Amino acid sequence: MFKKGSNTLIREDVQPDADSSFRILVTPHLNDFYYWHFHPEYELVYIDQASGTRQVGTHLSHFTDSDLVLIGPYIPHLNFDYGVRTDYRKIVVQVGPSFLGTGLTETPELTGIGRLLDQSRQGVAFGEATKGQLSDRILRLPVLSQFEQFVELLSIFNQLAAATDAELLHPCPVEPPYTRRQQDRIQRVHAHIAQHYQRKLDITELADLTNLTPEAFCRYMRQMTRMTCTEYVNQYRVQQAKLLLRQQSSVTEACFSSGFESLSYFNRIFRRVTGDSPGAFKNRFTG
Repeated sequence: MFKKGSNTLIREDVQPDADSSFRILVTPHLNDFYYWHFHPEYELVYIDQASGTRQVGTHLSHFTDSDLVLIGPYIPHLNFDYGVRTDYRKIVVQVGPSFLGTGLTETPELTGIGRLLDQSRQGVAFGEATKGQLSDRILRLPVLSQFEQFVELLSIFNQLAAATDAELLHPCPVEPPYTRRQQDRIQRVHAHIAQHYQRKLDITELADLTNLTPEAFCRYMRQMTRMTCTEYVNQYRVQQAKLLLRQQSSVTEACFSSGFESLSYFNRIFRRVTGDSPGAFKNRFTG
């Protein structure tokens, strides 16, 4: 279970923005939480007006004033705003492993980006020159139309591919930790929870998605997520509740809209997962 100050590694469930092949997050405000996680997506992170800890795979260092890093699939990494107390800005762009499809190998103009994404499997940090050239463009991405975002992202990746101040962080490429069959199973579970989290879910229902007995499914969830099935579903519901609280929902509305059946249980689980009460979390963003 992920807790404030915990070093548990969790898999992040990344959903693209609506009608898009990628997701853009704007200053997600996780600076109070130690979020040690991984995901199958490529992730471009730019943080500005902040000094903090860069932890990517086995690499650990500190950055000053700003940082720009491209992180490949499955590399465990810490949120770059952990512990930051300044009024920072952060842009996170997450693109799926099939981004651009066969174009990366079949389109000559994209071969440089293909090499960049291969390098990102070790994590790539960029120096002051590249940050200076790209910072304003990355910060402006959220205000562009989706098509403009796509074109601009390609241009940014192309410039990163040509950067001469790039540094590889992890000593070797990180391979997927699970077999294709295991990944397919967990993705079916992810999708089902995402669709039905607002109602009661039981072990048998989820086990049927994986063609496992309930007992084997429980062992499988422990292996894949380091959580029980109940902990995993609760964590997903808490993430949905956090979105609702940031969108002006009351604590009671967030509780029942995210699938919890008891306000007292919701309060207890929310604090266990985030380190905050729902009310304190809401006040931090809306107060």
